[in-house]
Amino acid sequence: MARPKRQEERRSQLVAAAQRAIAAHGPDGARLNRVAEEAGLTSGAVLYYYPDIDELMFEANRAGMERFYEGRVRMLEGLPDDPVVRLLALAKSGLPSGSGDTEVRLLCELGGSAGRNPLMASLLTTLYDRQVGMYQVVLEQGAARGIFTLAQPSLVIARNLVALEDAYGYRIIAEHPTIDHAAALELIVANARLATGHALTAS
Repeated sequence: MARPKRQEERRSQLVAAAQRAIAAHGPDGARLNRVAEEAGLTSGAVLYYYPDIDELMFEANRAGMERFYEGRVRMLEGLPDDPVVRLLALAKSGLPSGSGDTEVRLLCELGGSAGRNPLMASLLTTLYDRQVGMYQVVLEQGAARGIFTLAQPSLVIARNLVALEDAYGYRIIAEHPTIDHAAALELIVANARLATGHALTAS
């Protein structure tokens, strides 16, 4: 039997392998043998650590989503208490680094399967709503301090900003010739400027 620390490391490696398999083959095509191939193990070895393959797939999906909520919450906690700085940081961190960003590719694949998979639909809905909540907090803090003059309710602005992250993120993954990370960020910030009545330039 594997020691606890070794077992935890192996399970983490399998989660990463499952993410790669989902990104490459889609949620429906990421079967046991493909996860095993990504991990460099036999199917039996995968089942040793994850007897229920559905549990492994759930962990792979959950871990892929953590970056866009839990990771950003931690990021905000480490930033100055400045709504402008935080709003710009949220916009930047909500986009893929490039077309090879595995975690965003994973989310794109999950989005395509959500209509067939109620669990995935629920996970993605929860992620979206949590991201909206993050933006709302920053927007309302800025408005309360007289820094932002919101053109619409904070919920409307926040939902649109997260939707823009998703839309431009997909364009980056699809290798749009004129929309890379920098271009997408400027497009989102341009929308945020109109919504907040602020120039949104880092001091």
